Amino acid sequence: MRRTLVIVGMLAALAACASSPEGNTYYQQGDANYDALKAASDACTAKGGKFQLKTGGDATHLGDYECLPPKGT
Repeated sequence: MRRTLVIVGMLAALAACASSPEGNTYYQQGDANYDALKAASDACTAKGGKFQLKTGGDATHLGDYECLPPKGT
């Protein structure tokens, strides 16, 4: 019984480490190449938002960027 609990705890810890807060691993969003950044930035700007790198984010991962909503909304 104890061994089962330890194994389940370890698997839960590994699952938590393998995914980002959005539930996707960092590489599922793709690389932050020019074309991907341009498309995401244009989509964000079209909504009136500001496209930027998240605090502490890795500039090479597309999932580490965010679209901040316009102020006042």
